[in-house]
Amino acid sequence: MLKIIKDYLFKNKSEKQTVIKNSFWLAFGNITSRLIRATLIIYAARILGTEGYGVFSYALSLAAFFTIFSDIGLSGLLTRESIKKPEKIAEYFSTTFLIKLGLVVLTILITIFIAPNFIRLEAAKTLIPLVALLLAFDSLSNFGFALIRAQSRMELEAILLILTNLAVAALGFLSLIMRPTAFSLTIAYIAGSAIGFMLVVIILRHHFKDIFKHFQKSLIKPILTSAWPFAIMGLLGGFMINIDTLIIGWFRSAHELGLYAAAQRPVMLLYAIPALLSISLFPLTNELIKNKNYERIKKILEKSLTSVIGLAIPITLGGIILGKPLISLIFGVKYVDATLTFQLLLITTLLVFPGTIIGNTIFAYDRQKIFITSTLFGALSNIALDLILIPIYGIAGSAVATIISLLFANGYNWHKMKQINDFKILPFLSKILIASLIMGFVTLILFFLHINVILNIIFSITVYGAMLFLLKEPFLEIIGLKSKQLI
Repeated sequence: MLKIIKDYLFKNKSEKQTVIKNSFWLAFGNITSRLIRATLIIYAARILGTEGYGVFSYALSLAAFFTIFSDIGLSGLLTRESIKKPEKIAEYFSTTFLIKLGLVVLTILITIFIAPNFIRLEAAKTLIPLVALLLAFDSLSNFGFALIRAQSRMELEAILLILTNLAVAALGFLSLIMRPTAFSLTIAYIAGSAIGFMLVVIILRHHFKDIFKHFQKSLIKPILTSAWPFAIMGLLGGFMINIDTLIIGWFRSAHELGLYAAAQRPVMLLYAIPALLSISLFPLTNELIKNKNYERIKKILEKSLTSVIGLAIPITLGGIILGKPLISLIFGVKYVDATLTFQLLLITTLLVFPGTIIGNTIFAYDRQKIFITSTLFGALSNIALDLILIPIYGIAGSAVATIISLLFANGYNWHKMKQINDFKILPFLSKILIASLIMGFVTLILFFLHINVILNIIFSITVYGAMLFLLKEPFLEIIGLKSKQLI
């Protein structure tokens, strides 16, 4: 029995088993590692207070904005090309890694010497060089994960993620106990991230061993030609992710930055849900496109979209109802003013969850130029709305700007994906909507009865699952509660 489980979880035996195995490990690795880091973040937010935590988050966002130049889509390109041309893995890995290494060094220098000019919070300036180094280690580790994903060995990625975050958390708790400052927390993050990158190098040592030997100068031009849409997309996407924090830091205080970070952190954690599914399906989608099996891609797309929307609707509805007690439970009562912003940001899950699946499918079709238009429109609208709404409405205005800009960007991608492969979703959502509304009604009643928020969540989840079962919703087949599987 033990051997059967071991073989199922650590070997690729069939198409369906590989997707299930990869999904399990991606979910286990990401959820576990994010929970580990979340405990550190929650502790840090409570220890540092809204201002200290706000400064740390602001520095992290500013450095993240500048480090978007360090990848330009090289990681995703490596995964895709390694699947399509397995005989050239060594050449693609070596060439793309050396290109990326040069970009990382350049990005660190840009961040150190240019980023401080955009900062009004003096306390954040000393953190910029350190945070740039942290994100560089993370970027290099993620590049290694790209090759692991191409080989459908997500169990390795899961183990590496968990070990890295255990190192970050252990060093982070120790640093905050010894010296509770944003500076010491940043140092701990860097050390933990460096440990993670070293582990990636050890696992992929046979690829790094002959990295200069397999470098192909002739591949530089085709790699950069394929990657340039990602360079633009990464720049614009970086705007959309980090511009809110940067503009809040320009117009508002460190205290409000801390509140916004508290509202944003749990929502960003939720974004991992569709990312896990899309990553696990990416190798299969590429293979089906290669074999021109478009009808099967359509079915997988419809089922995967239904699954993530079926999760996003109850999460959003329940989270909005329980926003205040959730924020108080996670971060403490001093962060309760972040409630409205948290509730507004939860609405973005309705856009990001399906948008992630759509985006990865577009990429698999090699139609990434679509992202240039969508992210350009989304980024520009986000900046314009932030500049209008943040000075008037503060962090809540920023959340509204995020919702509208994501609606523009994801709506455009959705439209283009339907032109590529005409999928349908609305016919599959009626029972999910009914179950969600019933769940929301129960959640609201329990909220007014002052039932403990954890008990409320558990009971609400039970009600939602029971309603789906009673309504005989096929969505249960997708999430594995019935015999049929996603593929």
